[in-house]
Amino acid sequence: MEAVVFVFSLLDCCALIFLSVYFIITLSDLECDYINARSCCSKLNKWVIPELIGHTIVTVLLLISLHWFIFLLNLPVATWNIYRYIMVPSGNMGVFDPTEIHNRGQLKSHMKEAMIKLGFHLLCFFMYLYSGSNCPC
Repeated sequence: MEAVVFVFSLLDCCALIFLSVYFIITLSDLECDYINARSCCSKLNKWVIPELIGHTIVTVLLLISLHWFIFLLNLPVATWNIYRYIMVPSGNMGVFDPTEIHNRGQLKSHMKEAMIKLGFHLLCFFMYLYSGSNCPC
């Protein structure tokens, strides 16, 4: 069971790393005016729920398999993803809104968040890789 949890976590983490890189590239394209705000936000909002689901499933699996340290490491990021999704103001297009992305430095904030998530997922990737290789199979 342990090996299955870590293999799934590793695969999910790879997907989240690629998703973080996609967010960074898309936001930097918006920053350089290669794409407009509406298309950027629609591209990013399409992937908010899959990111939320993927990270939450791994967090719940770690809780069920009683890996407390890794669970507690993943819990704040999962909670932040859920909070960010729930607190979208009514009338907005989603987490990324084209009318507000250039206001109040939101673009820089989203870019910083994507960079932090990329670093977090890279750290988790190597933790899952190491933990999975130490499973008594």
